[in-house]
Amino acid sequence: MTVSSGQCEFETTSGTDILDVTPDVRAFLEASGISDGVLIVFAPGATAGITTIEFEPGALADFRRTLEMVAPRDQEYEHNRRWGDGNGHSHIRAALVGPSLAVPVLNGRLDLGTWQQIVLCDFDNRTRRRRIRLQAIGE
Repeated sequence: MTVSSGQCEFETTSGTDILDVTPDVRAFLEASGISDGVLIVFAPGATAGITTIEFEPGALADFRRTLEMVAPRDQEYEHNRRWGDGNGHSHIRAALVGPSLAVPVLNGRLDLGTWQQIVLCDFDNRTRRRRIRLQAIGE
């Protein structure tokens, strides 16, 4: 068994910034030499998440609108009362999306659907420099 680890960094904007990180993840996998196994993508931080979606404007707009319905920015959050940073909604959104994703690797390729991309979601209310950690495990 082989294990390969790495990371990528990205600049994000405030609000719900959604970045397609699939090309970076693919490049990491190719460099790892793993042909069969699993690749884990993890976003450290309490206001970011990793998921998959069809990375096209309509799906992204729908995703943002749905997140606004589930965890609206203008709602009262105990987190905001305690810390005064106004990003309580960001923590809830990140918790719902989750910080990581495991993708099967078959024949040296990510086993994603045709229209499925891996995305980094930054829900915070300020710009950030985000990092994702990558780990490929397999043969």
